[in-house]
Amino acid sequence: LEGVEVRTNERLYGRWESVADRLVYTGKIDEFFGYKHGDLDYLTLNFDTKVMDGDFQGTSLMGYPQYEVPYTRITEHKHFEYMESDKTVVTWEYPVPYKRGMVPDYPVVDKSNTEKYQLYVQEKAGLDNIVFGGRLATFKYYDMHQVIAAALVAAGKELGEEWTSVCTS
Repeated sequence: LEGVEVRTNERLYGRWESVADRLVYTGKIDEFFGYKHGDLDYLTLNFDTKVMDGDFQGTSLMGYPQYEVPYTRITEHKHFEYMESDKTVVTWEYPVPYKRGMVPDYPVVDKSNTEKYQLYVQEKAGLDNIVFGGRLATFKYYDMHQVIAAALVAAGKELGEEWTSVCTS
């Protein structure tokens, strides 16, 4: 990005035109439009991390999508680096309903939010010089490989190249 000004944590809705000719926006789409059609729902996460003796689960990540389990994922960090240790660091992720001011981690994609999101899609339709990307701006749940693929496809489109062979599923 040599010669390109990059800004983060900018509040741009209603004044982005004075900032740049082209904008990549990855924040909350409802916030971008000043919550014109209401707040979309998100989940945020609380983390509980403990240092323990030995191994805990024998792998780096385990997901728990069951309703009756209070956490959504357990991460055992030492398995990312395949390290040998008498200790382990384990983190439990607990979903929490989002309120403004918290960090939004996941969109809540249900019928009501999808209908509201479509109103924001109509708002962004005329903004050809803004690229909306990522979980919050597109109100989609993405796994990491999917968000990278979507970013590559969007970059290809911006550069006038069609990168349709990128895996997005």
